[in-house]
Amino acid sequence: MSQAQFAHPLLRAATPEGWVHAACAAPQVLLIDHANCEKKAASTALALMFAYAEDLELTDKMSRLAREELRHYEQVTKLIRSLQFKPQRLAPGRYAERLRRLVARSEPQREVDLMICGALIEARSCERFAALGDAIGAPLSELFLGLHNAEARHYRVYLDLALRAAKRAGIAGAEFAARIEEFAALEAQLITLPDSVFRFHSGPPGSPASNATGI
Repeated sequence: MSQAQFAHPLLRAATPEGWVHAACAAPQVLLIDHANCEKKAASTALALMFAYAEDLELTDKMSRLAREELRHYEQVTKLIRSLQFKPQRLAPGRYAERLRRLVARSEPQREVDLMICGALIEARSCERFAALGDAIGAPLSELFLGLHNAEARHYRVYLDLALRAAKRAGIAGAEFAARIEEFAALEAQLITLPDSVFRFHSGPPGSPASNATGI
């Protein structure tokens, strides 16, 4: 997917071709790290349920999302077993941790930022599934294309909750849009700049030394 062809309402950059090539060369690491991402996504949703327990609309949506993420985890691990890939512990990449650094420490901005962060992560997953669908081949392509629509729905859930939190906090539309742009600009940098390891949400490999396995 060329940058000229790229269009997404939330993301500001397309997945680089270098990352797609690395993913196709390292399906084992791709699947293992993606299984970790699904667990983390479920864990994040549960953590938000505890952090904002008084908000029943939010907790209901996060409960549904957590269950769906765990079902995705089960789908990924089933494929890992069928391909006879050996599960391994992978150190996390820079992506989520760097995005979280931008999250405000105090409320009400913190809730808004957490929802924006969640929206961007889900949107990138959706975009990457689309980028991999035609490139990586079966059976991974079948799994990823099947997960694409769910991730698109998840990012909209988070974005709607971010807008809702901003309105409740009296954050003006222009200020909210500027905050999204701040997160989106950082997210685009993390996705497009060379990365020291290959992960599902990493940038393209930075050098021959940072090979596709990254284990």
